[in-house]
Amino acid sequence: MLSPYGLTDDGQMGQAVGEAVKFSDKVWNWFTDVDMWTKIMFSGIRIIILFIATRIIIRVVAKLIDRALFHREQSRINTNPRRFATVAELLKNVTSVTCNFVMVLLILSEFNFHLGPLLAGASVLGLAVGFGAQSLVKDVITGFFIILEDQFAVGDVIQTGTYKGTVELIGLRSTRIVSMNGETYILPNGMITSVTNYSFSNALAMVDLPVKNERALEDTVSLIKQALAGLQERDGNVIAVPDVLGIQSMSTSEYVIRIVAQCVPNMRSEVERTILENIKQAMEFEEAQKQALAELSATQEEQGGE
Repeated sequence: MLSPYGLTDDGQMGQAVGEAVKFSDKVWNWFTDVDMWTKIMFSGIRIIILFIATRIIIRVVAKLIDRALFHREQSRINTNPRRFATVAELLKNVTSVTCNFVMVLLILSEFNFHLGPLLAGASVLGLAVGFGAQSLVKDVITGFFIILEDQFAVGDVIQTGTYKGTVELIGLRSTRIVSMNGETYILPNGMITSVTNYSFSNALAMVDLPVKNERALEDTVSLIKQALAGLQERDGNVIAVPDVLGIQSMSTSEYVIRIVAQCVPNMRSEVERTILENIKQAMEFEEAQKQALAELSATQEEQGGE
């Protein structure tokens, strides 16, 4: 009896059995292919080794980052721990992303993926993002190196361009500076090309004191030295006894005496005001003494005349 397709039932059954046997043979050959399973085993071992090595590298680099930033943090007095925490997390994230990306590429190569087109596409995408966010990338990179190189810290008095003031906040994208007048400047880190830091070393307070020519130079210098004697003990901002350098300039009506004193960073103006206050008090005391002596002398003359 013929089927509608022109084959007998026995022929169809024989063909189906033959195909089933072929399929079972393929499956059996696939399961018994020693070379294939050997390759799979070695590939799996390599993948496991890559994964473990990546995790170890990430942990070791994180420990090195923490140790390096800890020593740098301990080297500064005016430091903000959040800055170093930010840098540490950024470095750790960059390390983790880089190591994992390389691991994924190596794993894909184990499965015979062609990495050339993938890398080319990633390069084009990175280039496009770089051009689109060029200013942001510049700010972040500059901020990263400002923090890493410890160019200035929170609380330092700095000047960059025409902006001068106390650093209030340092971020990866911008820096906030508060001027002496209370004005707040928020500067993108990419604009900070050069920095003058007034807080790295001791400051030098400098006072120019004008004195009338009628007053003797020796008396003036002696009065100033007496007024400033022991100033470093009374004022913790003064490091050493102020030094009277002598005449800085002179005119027909007055001469100018220059006084200098080493002081702690960022306290120059306060020390200069303290020096002037001490000299002024000494001059007032001297004037009061002269006036008292003049009054006493006049009283004695009146009593002698009587």
